[in-house]
Amino acid sequence: MQRPALARRLLRGAAAALLSAGLLQTTLPAFSGERGPEAGRFEFYVLSLSWSPSYCAVEGIDANRRQCEGPRPYAFIVHGLWPQYEHGYPEFCPGPGPDRVPDRLVDAYLDIMPSPGLIGHQWRKHGSCSGLSQADYLALARAARERIVVPEEFSRLDEPQMISPRILEERFIAANEGLSLDGIAVTCGRRYLREVRICLTRDLQFRACPQVDRNACRLDRTLMPPIRGE
Repeated sequence: MQRPALARRLLRGAAAALLSAGLLQTTLPAFSGERGPEAGRFEFYVLSLSWSPSYCAVEGIDANRRQCEGPRPYAFIVHGLWPQYEHGYPEFCPGPGPDRVPDRLVDAYLDIMPSPGLIGHQWRKHGSCSGLSQADYLALARAARERIVVPEEFSRLDEPQMISPRILEERFIAANEGLSLDGIAVTCGRRYLREVRICLTRDLQFRACPQVDRNACRLDRTLMPPIRGE
């Protein structure tokens, strides 16, 4: 019964020995999200595009009435622009700027991220690790969204559609020159298609991201609810 504790002590001792010998770096990222690392130290971005009708179907309209019940129907929206390591990612990085995003900035980005709460959360969790100011991070998120061509068929969706995640990836690839299968991943949950995640360099060029690709949806088909009001 004491073996797990003994193993942990041995691992800590081995790590300490490696550190003292200069063979292990203290800045290695955690796989599930390294909290509080130095801002600006990462390899690439993931642009996450959420299929808004799936979010509203799963979470309910009370989760975000602006997005799910407002006058404007939403298709793919920006969930976030996430700094990434090759393995894992930083989150909630300390910095000199404020945590709260001012209303003037929030209002300027509600067309692509239709929730003040979402904008604030994305800044605190992910944007704080970009090494950018709030204004520059949100401007980069818009530039990343404008970099992506969403296939025309998904700008309108009148009826529910069952679609293979692989087919959805291939349609995004066909619409975006330079994007490849190892640089895009579709996620799903409770049979709904949830997000398209696209990997971008720090200057917003397409790139491969094996770890992100490995976490893609494994269902044969997923449900895309129609865009509200259509």
